[in-house]
Amino acid sequence: MRPTITVTDQDDEQDTGKVPGRRMSLPGDPEDMLIDEACRELRLPAFRERFIDLATTARREQATYKQFLLDMLQVELADRDLRRQQRLLRLARFPRPKRLEDFDFEKNPNVTPEVVAELKSPTWVREGRPLVLIGDSGTGKSHLLIGIGTAIAETGLSVRYTTTSALVNELAEADASRRLSSVIARYSKIDLLCLDLCRDRGYAEDCHATPSFA
Repeated sequence: MRPTITVTDQDDEQDTGKVPGRRMSLPGDPEDMLIDEACRELRLPAFRERFIDLATTARREQATYKQFLLDMLQVELADRDLRRQQRLLRLARFPRPKRLEDFDFEKNPNVTPEVVAELKSPTWVREGRPLVLIGDSGTGKSHLLIGIGTAIAETGLSVRYTTTSALVNELAEADASRRLSSVIARYSKIDLLCLDLCRDRGYAEDCHATPSFA
Protein backbone atom coordinates (compact mmCIF):
# COMPACT_ATOMS: atom_id res chain seq x y z
CA MET A 1 0.00 0.00 0.00
CA ARG A 2 1.35 3.41 -0.99
CA PRO A 3 2.11 5.99 1.73
CA THR A 4 -0.45 8.73 2.19
CA ILE A 5 -0.37 12.11 3.92
CA THR A 6 -3.84 12.95 5.17
CA VAL A 7 -4.98 16.38 6.38
CA THR A 8 -8.04 16.30 8.60
CA ASP A 9 -8.88 20.01 8.51
CA GLN A 10 -8.43 22.99 6.21
CA ASP A 11 -6.43 26.06 7.09
CA ASP A 12 -6.97 28.68 5.57
CA GLU A 13 4.60 26.02 -12.03
CA GLN A 14 5.56 25.96 -15.49
CA ASP A 15 8.35 23.87 -16.86
CA THR A 16 9.55 25.25 -20.14
CA GLY A 17 12.42 22.80 -20.46
CA LYS A 18 14.78 25.68 -21.12
CA VAL A 19 18.11 26.08 -19.39
CA PRO A 20 18.34 29.28 -17.30
CA GLY A 21 20.46 32.01 -18.81
CA ARG A 22 20.84 33.64 -22.22
CA ARG A 23 22.22 31.50 -25.01
CA MET A 24 25.04 33.03 -27.04
CA SER A 25 24.43 33.17 -30.77
CA LEU A 26 26.71 30.99 -32.85
CA PRO A 27 29.37 33.11 -34.62
CA GLY A 28 29.32 30.88 -37.69
CA ASP A 29 32.26 28.69 -36.68
CA PRO A 30 31.77 25.35 -38.52
CA GLU A 31 32.80 23.33 -35.45
CA ASP A 32 30.39 25.24 -33.23
CA MET A 33 27.59 24.63 -35.70
CA LEU A 34 28.36 20.90 -35.82
CA ILE A 35 28.42 20.70 -32.02
CA ASP A 36 25.14 22.58 -31.85
CA GLU A 37 23.51 20.19 -34.30
CA ALA A 38 24.93 17.13 -32.53
CA CYS A 39 23.57 18.35 -29.19
CA ARG A 40 20.18 18.86 -30.78
CA GLU A 41 20.19 15.32 -32.20
CA LEU A 42 21.38 13.80 -28.91
CA ARG A 43 18.88 15.87 -26.90
CA LEU A 44 21.47 17.60 -24.74
CA PRO A 45 19.81 21.01 -24.22
CA ALA A 46 22.09 22.19 -21.40
CA PHE A 47 25.21 21.12 -23.29
CA ARG A 48 23.94 22.96 -26.37
CA GLU A 49 23.07 26.05 -24.32
CA ARG A 50 26.38 26.37 -22.52
CA PHE A 51 29.20 24.83 -24.55
CA ILE A 52 30.42 28.13 -26.05
CA ASP A 53 30.51 29.87 -22.65
CA LEU A 54 32.24 26.94 -20.97
CA ALA A 55 34.71 26.49 -23.81
CA THR A 56 35.64 30.17 -23.56
CA THR A 57 36.08 29.88 -19.79
CA ALA A 58 38.13 26.69 -20.14
CA ARG A 59 40.43 28.34 -22.67
CA ARG A 60 40.90 31.39 -20.45
CA GLU A 61 41.63 29.29 -17.35
CA GLN A 62 43.71 26.76 -19.30
CA ALA A 63 41.55 23.88 -18.09
CA THR A 64 42.40 20.34 -19.15
CA TYR A 65 40.25 18.49 -21.65
CA LYS A 66 39.04 16.22 -18.86
CA GLN A 67 38.05 19.16 -16.69
CA PHE A 68 36.17 20.77 -19.56
CA LEU A 69 34.36 17.51 -20.29
CA LEU A 70 33.52 17.07 -16.61
CA ASP A 71 32.13 20.60 -16.41
CA MET A 72 29.91 19.98 -19.42
CA LEU A 73 28.62 16.67 -18.06
CA GLN A 74 27.84 18.25 -14.70
CA VAL A 75 25.91 21.04 -16.41
CA GLU A 76 23.82 18.51 -18.32
CA LEU A 77 23.19 16.35 -15.24
CA ALA A 78 22.18 19.36 -13.15
CA ASP A 79 19.79 20.52 -15.85
CA ARG A 80 18.19 17.09 -16.18
CA ASP A 81 17.75 16.88 -12.42
CA LEU A 82 16.12 20.32 -12.37
CA ARG A 83 13.77 19.48 -15.22
CA ARG A 84 12.83 16.19 -13.55
CA GLN A 85 11.99 18.04 -10.33
CA GLN A 86 9.91 20.58 -12.24
CA ARG A 87 8.04 17.80 -14.03
CA LEU A 88 7.32 15.93 -10.79
CA LEU A 89 6.09 19.11 -9.10
CA ARG A 90 3.84 19.87 -12.04
CA LEU A 91 2.40 16.36 -11.97
CA ALA A 92 1.83 16.64 -8.20
CA ARG A 93 -0.86 19.30 -8.87
CA PHE A 94 -0.36 21.28 -5.68
CA PRO A 95 -2.91 24.14 -5.41
CA ARG A 96 -0.19 26.63 -4.45
CA PRO A 97 3.56 26.59 -3.73
CA LYS A 98 4.65 25.98 -0.14
CA ARG A 99 8.07 25.05 1.20
CA LEU A 100 9.08 23.59 4.55
CA GLU A 101 11.84 26.19 4.84
CA ASP A 102 9.14 28.86 5.16
CA PHE A 103 7.10 27.09 7.86
CA ASP A 104 6.42 29.19 10.96
CA PHE A 105 7.42 26.98 13.89
CA GLU A 106 6.25 29.62 16.39
CA LYS A 107 2.71 29.22 15.09
CA ASN A 108 2.70 25.53 15.98
CA PRO A 109 5.20 24.56 18.71
CA ASN A 110 4.12 20.92 18.40
CA VAL A 111 5.99 20.75 15.10
CA THR A 112 9.75 20.87 15.55
CA PRO A 113 12.54 21.45 13.02
CA GLU A 114 13.81 17.95 13.83
CA VAL A 115 10.50 16.36 12.85
CA VAL A 116 10.32 18.38 9.65
CA ALA A 117 13.89 17.43 8.76
CA GLU A 118 12.96 13.76 9.15
CA LEU A 119 9.87 14.13 6.97
CA LYS A 120 11.90 15.77 4.19
CA SER A 121 13.75 12.49 3.79
CA PRO A 122 12.09 9.97 1.45
CA THR A 123 12.94 7.08 3.80
CA TRP A 124 9.50 6.91 5.41
CA VAL A 125 7.85 7.01 1.99
CA ARG A 126 9.96 4.14 0.69
CA GLU A 127 9.08 2.18 3.83
CA GLY A 128 5.37 2.65 3.12
CA ARG A 129 4.59 4.51 6.35
CA PRO A 130 1.50 6.80 6.32
CA LEU A 131 1.38 10.26 7.87
CA VAL A 132 -1.70 11.98 9.33
CA LEU A 133 -1.73 15.73 10.04
CA ILE A 134 -4.33 16.73 12.65
CA GLY A 135 -4.96 20.14 14.18
CA ASP A 136 -7.09 23.25 14.39
CA SER A 137 -7.42 25.74 11.56
CA GLY A 138 -4.47 28.08 11.21
CA THR A 139 -1.86 25.69 12.62
CA GLY A 140 -0.10 25.16 9.30
CA LYS A 141 -1.37 21.74 8.24
CA SER A 142 -1.85 22.70 4.59
CA HIS A 143 1.60 24.31 4.56
CA LEU A 144 3.11 21.11 5.94
CA LEU A 145 1.15 18.92 3.54
CA ILE A 146 2.29 20.78 0.44
CA GLY A 147 5.78 21.44 1.82
CA ILE A 148 6.39 17.78 2.62
CA GLY A 149 5.03 16.72 -0.75
CA THR A 150 7.26 19.25 -2.49
CA ALA A 151 10.34 18.06 -0.60
CA ILE A 152 9.61 14.42 -1.45
CA ALA A 153 9.05 15.25 -5.13
CA GLU A 154 12.41 17.02 -5.21
CA THR A 155 14.09 13.78 -4.13
CA GLY A 156 12.85 12.18 -7.34
CA LEU A 157 9.74 10.34 -6.09
CA SER A 158 6.32 10.77 -7.67
CA VAL A 159 3.76 12.72 -5.63
CA ARG A 160 0.10 13.54 -6.18
CA TYR A 161 -2.11 16.02 -4.30
CA THR A 162 -5.87 15.68 -4.29
CA THR A 163 -8.88 16.24 -2.05
CA THR A 164 -11.11 13.57 -0.58
CA SER A 165 -14.15 14.58 -2.61
CA ALA A 166 -12.16 14.74 -5.85
CA LEU A 167 -10.74 11.27 -5.23
CA VAL A 168 -14.12 9.80 -4.30
CA ASN A 169 -15.74 11.33 -7.38
CA GLU A 170 -12.96 10.08 -9.63
CA LEU A 171 -13.26 6.55 -8.28
CA ALA A 172 -17.06 6.60 -8.51
CA GLU A 173 -16.99 7.81 -12.10
CA ALA A 174 -14.34 5.24 -12.97
CA ASP A 175 -16.44 2.49 -11.43
CA ALA A 176 -19.52 3.60 -13.35
CA SER A 177 -17.59 3.53 -16.62
CA ARG A 178 -15.84 0.25 -15.78
CA ARG A 179 -12.43 1.90 -15.51
CA LEU A 180 -11.96 1.46 -11.76
CA SER A 181 -9.14 -1.06 -12.01
CA SER A 182 -7.14 1.15 -14.37
CA VAL A 183 -7.57 4.22 -12.14
CA ILE A 184 -6.51 2.26 -9.06
CA ALA A 185 -3.52 0.92 -10.99
CA ARG A 186 -2.54 4.47 -11.93
CA TYR A 187 -2.70 5.64 -8.32
CA SER A 188 -0.73 2.60 -7.18
CA LYS A 189 2.23 3.82 -9.22
CA ILE A 190 2.42 7.07 -7.25
CA ASP A 191 5.01 7.00 -4.47
CA LEU A 192 3.20 9.47 -2.18
CA LEU A 193 -0.46 10.51 -2.20
CA CYS A 194 -1.18 13.81 -0.40
CA LEU A 195 -4.84 13.61 0.53
CA ASP A 196 -6.52 16.78 1.83
CA LEU A 197 -9.49 15.43 3.75
CA CYS A 198 -11.15 18.70 4.75
CA ARG A 199 -10.36 21.14 1.99
CA ASP A 200 -13.87 20.63 0.68
CA ARG A 201 -16.69 22.37 2.53
CA GLY A 202 -18.82 19.26 2.48
CA TYR A 203 -16.38 17.40 4.71
CA ALA A 204 -15.40 20.22 7.05
CA GLU A 205 -18.04 19.73 9.73
CA ASP A 206 -17.52 15.97 9.86
CA CYS A 207 -13.78 16.45 10.22
CA HIS A 208 -14.20 18.92 13.07
CA ALA A 209 -16.47 16.47 14.86
CA THR A 210 -14.63 13.22 14.18
CA PRO A 211 -11.08 13.26 12.79
CA SER A 212 -10.55 10.69 10.04
CA PHE A 213 -7.46 8.63 9.41
CA ALA A 214 -6.09 7.04 6.25
